[in-house]
Amino acid sequence: MRDWVAWHAGYDDPSSALAARLERVRAHLWQAIEEAPPGPVRLVSLCAGQGHDVIGVLPGHPRRADVTAVLVESDARNAGLASRGAAAAGLSQLEVRQADASRPGCFADALPADVLLLCGIFGNVSDDDIRRTVAAAPALCAASGTVIWTRHRRAPDLTPDIRAWFGASGFDEVAFDALETSTLASVGVSRLRHAPGAELPAGPLFTFGEA
Repeated sequence: MRDWVAWHAGYDDPSSALAARLERVRAHLWQAIEEAPPGPVRLVSLCAGQGHDVIGVLPGHPRRADVTAVLVESDARNAGLASRGAAAAGLSQLEVRQADASRPGCFADALPADVLLLCGIFGNVSDDDIRRTVAAAPALCAASGTVIWTRHRRAPDLTPDIRAWFGASGFDEVAFDALETSTLASVGVSRLRHAPGAELPAGPLFTFGEA
């Protein structure tokens, strides 16, 4: 089993591929919150880890007071670090749940999300699981909701398929950043155009491992 706490150490190295990816995710998250409709903004992050993306953006964001966030993370140590990080940043509106992010029932009360983070998932699950998660995304999002996702581009590069799956599921692509890093990381951003009859799946969205 991978030590997911130790894995986060890469964020501490500004020259690392993880740090480069985090920078782009934060930039897109800032913009997604800024462009959300007026009023309350619901943010949900699945497999949130230590919450470096959300906790790195919310404290300084002009719409901070509008945002309520739910971060779902199964690893108890990472969830604890995220909770302490949120408290240290004064983010009382951010809740960290130690739960299985693959099961929508664990966060259904936080839906529909105006901003949905699917970062660090698609490189660790099967192709079928990715497709299932993308197909379910409209049911997780509010009207005009934004999804931010990540995936490597190592051969065979699945990102063209993922982008097409989001399109087929009713999303317009806002951005796709192909980072020139050692891991060939990429960050995608899609906005819900319409929800073609999507319903929350009864079973899990994915099985987290190393695909």
